[in-house]
Amino acid sequence: MHRSALTLLPVVGLLLVALAGCAGEPGNPSATPDGGNADGHGRIDGAAEVAEPPLGLTTIGPQGEVHHLDLLDESVAELGRVPAPSQVTGDGRYLFAAGDDGVTIVDSGRWTWDHVDHFHYYRAEPRIVGEVSGGTGAVVATTNSSTTGGTGIFFAESGDAVLLDTEALSHGEVVELFRIETDPHDGLVVPIGSFALVTDPHGGAGGSVTVHDSSGMPVPGTTAACPEARGTITTRVGAVIGCADGALLATVADGEVSLEHIPYPSGTTAPPATEFANREGRPTVAALAGGDGIWLLDTRERSWTLLPAPAPLVQVTAVDDEAQHVLALAGDGRVLVLDGMTGALLAETSPLVAESLSRGDGRPLLIADDQRAYLNAPAEQRLYEIDFADAARIAREFATDTTPAFVVETGR
Repeated sequence: MHRSALTLLPVVGLLLVALAGCAGEPGNPSATPDGGNADGHGRIDGAAEVAEPPLGLTTIGPQGEVHHLDLLDESVAELGRVPAPSQVTGDGRYLFAAGDDGVTIVDSGRWTWDHVDHFHYYRAEPRIVGEVSGGTGAVVATTNSSTTGGTGIFFAESGDAVLLDTEALSHGEVVELFRIETDPHDGLVVPIGSFALVTDPHGGAGGSVTVHDSSGMPVPGTTAACPEARGTITTRVGAVIGCADGALLATVADGEVSLEHIPYPSGTTAPPATEFANREGRPTVAALAGGDGIWLLDTRERSWTLLPAPAPLVQVTAVDDEAQHVLALAGDGRVLVLDGMTGALLAETSPLVAESLSRGDGRPLLIADDQRAYLNAPAEQRLYEIDFADAARIAREFATDTTPAFVVETGR
């Protein structure tokens, strides 16, 4: 693994990442070798537990070159190369790079185990794990765990619905729990517990959703309507799938999956939500309502809120903190900090990714965690760290030698 320095532009502030863990020596960021597995704590053989989140930005370039920026010591590592991707999805540890022939999986070697009331943090050697064949048009759905459960992949071109064993991934193995052949459509495989939701085709999209067990068998009596199913995200409450008439929320209790329909408010004419984003695990998620509005879905309260947008938007994400911040990427390249109760503009940056949005040679992605927001600028060859709670201050700005076409925050 090649390591190199990264140009750090003037710093206005420092990243605050000292979160408390329940393991390791207090104040000692050095790794403590882990000798084996411990159920319920996210450990795997060969991993090392560390005292603070090993946060980083893992990027993939337009030709598939993979780099990792360590946000603690600001070093950069080359992790290898994957086939040129058209889309990249991450779960806080893995990157799933969808290309022409399937999905290539990159393990960043950094992850956090969420134990609800405390966390465990781990580092391991990064690697390219392997590939899942299936053709083009892959859509990946993950959970909030990178060591248990499943990861869903749906190939629109072939109609193949695949559920991967995420625990096997953590040991460097690509294991398909099931592969179901359906008619080609814009579908989804959404993991939840030991089950997965698979869309049933209706025209070119999903028209309903059926629960399948880990062997791929449909669970009797578990089909629910979801016209034009598109977009998914997992929160602490359950798994969400966007529908033309609202959302479908799947929860698990006592080994059984329940499906609930959360309709849009009566009389609404705003376009439906088709892509959700939030601070990982939080119950409230955000989605665009066309280019001029914002949908907020509170999965705990089972309710929607429609906010006005102060400018044409290309992406939104819900921080879901005490201040109810919502972050947005405007069409002109600015990052906006919005009031999640009213939609009012609280702060904004200068146009950071205007060239990237106009050229389209990569996808700027706005990522939120509890302390900072991160944004890749492919055309500008920059990575930005933004303190959204401090008037959208640029905390750090990194110049890159390569084009960060896709980015995933890893180690969280």
